[in-house]
Amino acid sequence: MAKRKRVLKWQRDPEGMRLRILEAAKQEFSAHGIGGARVDRIAQEAGANKRMLYYHVGNKEDLYLAVLEGAYEKIRAEERELDLEHLAPPEAIERLIDFTWNYFIKNPEFLALLNTENLAKAKNLKRSTKVKSMHSPFVEMIRDVVRRGVASGDFRVAVDPVQLYISIAALGFFYLSNSATLSVIFGRDLLAKEARDERLQHMVALVLAALTGKPMPSFAKDKAPKLRSAAHHTA
Repeated sequence: MAKRKRVLKWQRDPEGMRLRILEAAKQEFSAHGIGGARVDRIAQEAGANKRMLYYHVGNKEDLYLAVLEGAYEKIRAEERELDLEHLAPPEAIERLIDFTWNYFIKNPEFLALLNTENLAKAKNLKRSTKVKSMHSPFVEMIRDVVRRGVASGDFRVAVDPVQLYISIAALGFFYLSNSATLSVIFGRDLLAKEARDERLQHMVALVLAALTGKPMPSFAKDKAPKLRSAAHHTA
């Protein structure tokens, strides 16, 4: 009887079951990679069984791809809420850097998934029919900010929006992904709050200096309270 009740509950909420499977799988893949992940552990954590799992998302590789696509969907959806089109271009770039940095900090499983997929030479991501279409509107959003910045005289040159975003992401990604080794090498706790705040200020100053041609000190230190406010707004 208990088994029948569980089946009926699953049948009443198939989308809820699918979401629980994907969340459990995200944690499993980010912790163990695709090779070390175990379907049994995912099913147990989701309160499912293998039959339910295969019914909702397919085999292990399909499940991993669904998790990867979901991770990209989540960050792209939150980026669309930044309202960059209604900000002055320098403020829009500042908010984008602030959001990207804090998103990476709050979602370490996202960085772990990216590391796993890069080690696999994007073999799984190449099978996706969704990812490229997710990124097109985001690139156009950045392109619009850059165009407005050039037109207003805030920015010196219309940089490639893809290159700009890769540079912003790289400034945060490398720091966080390598914080353990870098902390040992330089004798600093790079994940301490003060160090994270300093890094964010540095990234904003560096990128805005490159875009505007103004010296980095123009964007340093005095921006700290504003950045913390933006981080709270986009959390």
